[in-house]
Amino acid sequence: MEREVRASFLDKSTVDRGDLSFQPLEAELEECHYFDLTAPTEVVERIRNVEVVVSNKVVLAESELRQATNLKLICLAATGTNNVDLDAAKSLNIAVTNVTRYAAPAVAQHVFALILALSTRLLDYQKAVLEGAWQRHPFFCLLDFPITELAGKTIGIVGYGDLGQAVAKIARAFDMKVLIAQRVGSAQPQPDRIPLQQLLTEVDVLSLHCPLVAETRHLIGAEQLALMKPSALLINTARGAIVDEYALAHALRNHQIAGAGIDVLAEEPPVAGSPLIDGSLQNLIVTPHIAWATQEARQRLIDEIALNVRSFKLGEQRNIV
Repeated sequence: MEREVRASFLDKSTVDRGDLSFQPLEAELEECHYFDLTAPTEVVERIRNVEVVVSNKVVLAESELRQATNLKLICLAATGTNNVDLDAAKSLNIAVTNVTRYAAPAVAQHVFALILALSTRLLDYQKAVLEGAWQRHPFFCLLDFPITELAGKTIGIVGYGDLGQAVAKIARAFDMKVLIAQRVGSAQPQPDRIPLQQLLTEVDVLSLHCPLVAETRHLIGAEQLALMKPSALLINTARGAIVDEYALAHALRNHQIAGAGIDVLAEEPPVAGSPLIDGSLQNLIVTPHIAWATQEARQRLIDEIALNVRSFKLGEQRNIV
């Protein structure tokens, strides 16, 4: 039987810029309190008297959860679960759901936006035009920056879930060869996959899509970058700490690899700075964790949260982590 529930959405502004419909979610709730952001000192008060909490990145630790005596369900507005103490939630009989697959088209599109921008030297040529280099040129085109084709090149994918598979599909449409790395930490060889160390030596583009766990922290460091071709590109839309940022900055500055497209950093926002936020690195593009953030993907996120709430009300399990 369905039951009426009250909810708090703790950080609505991290997913909505006024362009989403929350009607699917509101249809499942007796009432919902929306907060643009929630500071750590505000968490307890905002979750104390509700049955459902929706959170993207607000940390829900054991100390807060123990004071939320009515709380029955935490809906994560994300795939990652590291901002919730899952053990504490389980011990307190609080269900936790996440959302998967919603951002695959957006992330794959962003991966190729980065690859294409680097391969065509798009930003360099735009800058040259704005600075008047084309206008001053003696003939019809500039050839100042080498352009490379993707056709016939090899892309290596680390992490072959929904996102990695979506990237592979587009890569094949560009007539690229796709190599898939063995799962990190797996003792059993997987068919049609190759060890990471071997993959690194063969790829023209390396695209990361694995989760950040102990085994993948700094998975790509100085040793791994040294194995890559000087003409290779590194793309990271997964998690910042998968790459050793200092090692990558060194590799780019010394042209050990040709370029990198980075959508994630170890610290977000990078208030303490990052070696990758450096205007002198002309072969680097950094975007502010937006690969997932198309309007369509964010609307799918809200729709999926609504379905998670509905399943909870009906006593069903959906996307339980």
